[in-house]
Amino acid sequence: MNNRIQELRRQREWSQAHLAACLKVSRQTVNALERGRYDPSLPLAFSIAKLFGLTIEEIFQPDPEEP
Repeated sequence: MNNRIQELRRQREWSQAHLAACLKVSRQTVNALERGRYDPSLPLAFSIAKLFGLTIEEIFQPDPEEP
């Protein structure tokens, strides 16, 4: 799954640690999310969307190469 988390975080000049604290997850989780190595749970996806003031669909896009 592709996402815009890194782009959105950088626009706000937030560190990964700051975003992690806001979401109550580890910095490693934020790193894995940004690199596409981890797909968030639905509650975490909603928290991310709420924090950035966007919809889940505006942040996360399906990978066209995945079945």
